[in-house]
Amino acid sequence: MITQLRGKLVEIHPTHAVIDCNGVGYWMNISLMTFSTLEHQENILIYTHMVVREDAQLLYGFATKLEREIFQKLISVNGVGPASGMMMVSTLSSKEIATAISSEDDKLLQSVKGIGAKTAQRIIIDLKDKLDPNLMDDVNSSSLKNKSKNEALSALEVLGISKKSAEKIMDKIISISPDADVEFLVKETLKKI
Repeated sequence: MITQLRGKLVEIHPTHAVIDCNGVGYWMNISLMTFSTLEHQENILIYTHMVVREDAQLLYGFATKLEREIFQKLISVNGVGPASGMMMVSTLSSKEIATAISSEDDKLLQSVKGIGAKTAQRIIIDLKDKLDPNLMDDVNSSSLKNKSKNEALSALEVLGISKKSAEKIMDKIISISPDADVEFLVKETLKKI
């Protein structure tokens, strides 16, 4: 089983990449999240998951171990294959998927193309108790941040500021002050607009 590759990024597209490892080129499926992370890099380390079938050997690549772990958990659910798993990790971030599972938000999971109500509920039932507790701690703390961010964005919209421009500024503020409350986020965003 190939678990990671370190080499030169020879070719990259939104759905796949080729990595040269000592003269051998490995073609692998990648998610959009991985594409955006690796797009302008040359020498990379990529975490992989290999699927061996009767008719093919497929390699899936991920920029982070967390993304690979979420993908592996998703494809362990009956009815979720690698194509659906890649679609999910391309559409939603690992944290969004974990949050949706822990908060039983089947609507968010259904927003992914090809994931219906039954599949979304099966994912929640199968994975709710199987996600890493450390990841769930991160998700729970980030959901509090998201609540503050959402409230601050709503307040700014009431003031007539576009959500898109406010969100970009607010993301920078949150990266510097991750524990910022609603009032602080609104004031700092207004200063920078």
